[in-house]
Amino acid sequence: MSEQIDKSEKTTNEGSSRRRLPPKERRQQIIDEAVRFFAEVGLSGKTRDLAKRLGVTQSLLFNYFATKDDLLEAVYEKVYLGRLSADWPERLTDRSVPLRARLLAFYQEYSALIFERHWMRIFMFSGLAGADLNHRYLKHLGDVIFRPLLDETASLAQSDVCPTMEDIWNLHGGIVYIGIRQHIYCMPGPEYPEEPIAKAIDKYLLLFGIPHDA
Repeated sequence: MSEQIDKSEKTTNEGSSRRRLPPKERRQQIIDEAVRFFAEVGLSGKTRDLAKRLGVTQSLLFNYFATKDDLLEAVYEKVYLGRLSADWPERLTDRSVPLRARLLAFYQEYSALIFERHWMRIFMFSGLAGADLNHRYLKHLGDVIFRPLLDETASLAQSDVCPTMEDIWNLHGGIVYIGIRQHIYCMPGPEYPEEPIAKAIDKYLLLFGIPHDA
């Protein structure tokens, strides 16, 4: 039965893939469709079904990605690492700018990138599947964003409360939840996300007695 399915797919796909694309363009096409596909069906989605969507044979798919894990790695690069700005760590630790302004700039840019259906759904599916993608992403985020931010907070804190990584997670998680509410729970979010983001940042700074101009 599987042989019959493969033959019918090959017949269908041959007609759809007659226009030959340059290898670089074809690879990007596969990645772009894989992002949409895995965001919709989860990481357990079959590459055979992805190939059908693309209108190509499964064997052509594996000409570009030797394994499904290789394809998921390309999705990870595009959806997660590709959206992290290289200058964020430098800007977050620039003490010539008040910490509040630094945090506002970062989270307004960051939220604009992640408050998006594909990002949220792939991230959630990856976590539920126990996949490595979001573990690696969060570790990377912790190394380049959270730890520097913790150091900046500690250097300016004027209260008896000592900032911890848990405080950073509470700030970050509360902001990310705005996107989760919209794209995972399908509930309406704020019309202007920058307003609740600013409130969350102000609450965070207040906890450590950090003035807005510090």
